[in-house]
Amino acid sequence: MKTLLFIGLLLLFISHRSTAQTYRKEEINIENFIEELFGMQRTDENYEDLYESLLQVFLNPINLNKTNSEELKSIFILSPTQVNSFIDYQNKFGKFISLYELQAIPDFDLETIYKLLPFVVLEDSERMQRSLKDRIFDSRDAYFIFRQNRVWETRKGYTPPDTLGNGRLTSRYLGDPNNLYGRFRIQHSKDFSLGFTIDKDPGEQFVWNPNTKRYGFNFLSYHFTLYNQGKLRAISIGDFQMQTGQGLVFGAGFGVGKGAETITTIRRSTIGIRPYTAALEFGFFRGIAATYKAGPLNITMMASNAPRDGNLQIQLDTLESEAEIITSLQSSGLHRTLTEINYKNRIREKNLGGNIHFQSRKKDFQVGFNTLYTRFGQPFQRNRQVYNQFEFFGRENHLHSLYFAYNYQNYFFFGETAISKSGGKGSVLGMMSSLHPKLGFSVLWRRFDRDFHSFYGNAFSEGTRPINEHGLYFGLNYKPNQKISWSVYHDYFRFPWLKYRVYAPSSGHEWLTRFTYSPSRKILLFAQIREESKARNISELPNNFQSGYQLSQGKKWNYAFNLDYSMDKHWSIKSRVMSSRFAFNNKITRGFAISQDLNVDYEKWRLSGRIVLFDTEDYDNRQFIYERNVLWLFSIPALNGQGMRYYLLGQYKISQKLTLWARFSRTVFTDREVIGSGLQQINGNTLTETVFQIQYQFNR
Repeated sequence: MKTLLFIGLLLLFISHRSTAQTYRKEEINIENFIEELFGMQRTDENYEDLYESLLQVFLNPINLNKTNSEELKSIFILSPTQVNSFIDYQNKFGKFISLYELQAIPDFDLETIYKLLPFVVLEDSERMQRSLKDRIFDSRDAYFIFRQNRVWETRKGYTPPDTLGNGRLTSRYLGDPNNLYGRFRIQHSKDFSLGFTIDKDPGEQFVWNPNTKRYGFNFLSYHFTLYNQGKLRAISIGDFQMQTGQGLVFGAGFGVGKGAETITTIRRSTIGIRPYTAALEFGFFRGIAATYKAGPLNITMMASNAPRDGNLQIQLDTLESEAEIITSLQSSGLHRTLTEINYKNRIREKNLGGNIHFQSRKKDFQVGFNTLYTRFGQPFQRNRQVYNQFEFFGRENHLHSLYFAYNYQNYFFFGETAISKSGGKGSVLGMMSSLHPKLGFSVLWRRFDRDFHSFYGNAFSEGTRPINEHGLYFGLNYKPNQKISWSVYHDYFRFPWLKYRVYAPSSGHEWLTRFTYSPSRKILLFAQIREESKARNISELPNNFQSGYQLSQGKKWNYAFNLDYSMDKHWSIKSRVMSSRFAFNNKITRGFAISQDLNVDYEKWRLSGRIVLFDTEDYDNRQFIYERNVLWLFSIPALNGQGMRYYLLGQYKISQKLTLWARFSRTVFTDREVIGSGLQQINGNTLTETVFQIQYQFNR
């Protein structure tokens, strides 16, 4: 029966103009995929770890014959109904013979399959019979990347220092303005992964100095991970992350939150141990972790002893003896000046944790337990303010949680509740459902106490951390046919205690709606509106009275209209108009940006270009637009003020082994002659950056 099914599907796909077999893996439109998930960037925070996680799945795809519902949900493409259909089909017919079989799964349409194909593969059974050594040395997913980029205008940090009145010199960057980055990795899906990442940020010295813990490149990350070694499901040595439950304890990985995809992104998937390969110098463990399968249980243990950047100060205790205390942790990863170098690796952070995960035989019910114990080398005693008095203080923290997931027909329920050493609790409870083949619905409730402390949490929240927040989210997605899609969400949240720059309890809401029309695979048209309402301190009152304790509700509206058009298989364009309006304390300001892209793809070489005109009245109206960049480098500039930005990105595949990238970008401001402030200040109105990258792929 499987053979007849395969032949029928093969003939059907051959007769179709664009088949899955001819769909090149590199053709994934990462730009559209990201914009659908994230909707609209709310701040200019670093999204690198999120994009890194997305590309990890893309370049280390899911093996359809070894996957489970958790993995399938983790890529945010399939609805609960489609995941159930996949599992039922696999239970009925067994392992997949070909990717063509995806079209035979009920509830799978061609659009879903096209989205899914870049993220999945089939098992190579002959390969798995070879020794680990042979599989490593013969891996086709083995590569080395090296990249150099820099800003060409001279920042103040690279100029000669000034002499102060006391004869001392002002601070300056000690290194050159080049950013150097290298990555080596050998991997195979659900088999093994090993590699390292090296990085030198702009302004940092390339120097070998053990006294300051600098060894050439400023940052080195490394890992070796094995999968499916008998009952040992995974073992990782070096740098790693963990993602289990809803992210209250272990929340690493691809956690999106609110975006134009309003259903699947509210939930975190339990994917366990994940190698850490990003260049961010925080948010990961360094040590060893392993997962052991004991019947329906997966038992994971981890131990970490990692250096952290931070500020240490000497404090006198009651016996007038000196003791070091931590006053702040540094997460920038920058070591350009003597002060920043002094922060480097000053603190040791030890972590000991575990996870027990149970999955029922039918794979419709999961329950698990997380625990994490953290100890710093010195006590943490930050400068106490009214707003931060419930933040973590001390030397040790322990955190424990219970989580569950239950799939009943087309309804998927999930949740997690945790408690930290302080007694503060955090809870998440949600549901996703396919109410109808054309209608999806989601709801999520969360509650994080003001004294809930989670250092590696990444749960669904309005804030950047799960603390001091209560909220309720509703999402809908209506898709009457393959051409039209309408999505909307509304999120209400409140903060029971004070926050930074919000010196009173406050509340707010956010909603987004997007209408998408795609009459063919060549055309994608969408219109999007988003409103966000949040309170903040009023810094100025009538009669020039200064107060930080009166609040006003700030409301921001964002509008976006986008057109993607593929003229043929080589040429495509993207046009976008974005605008915003911000109202605060009886004052309204506005901003807009207009962009035009042109992309050319001739397989061996590709070109992408964009020009943007922008005009914003203040920083609150800055415009965010995702830009294409070289592989593993991400760019979302915050366009603020008046001016123009343009870039040109080129990629050329010299051979099967060697690929080159080059990128030129420039921002020209028409409303200023000085860009930035402090040591980042540039005297002039232009900001120019170049990027050069080379990738060598082994065994190609």
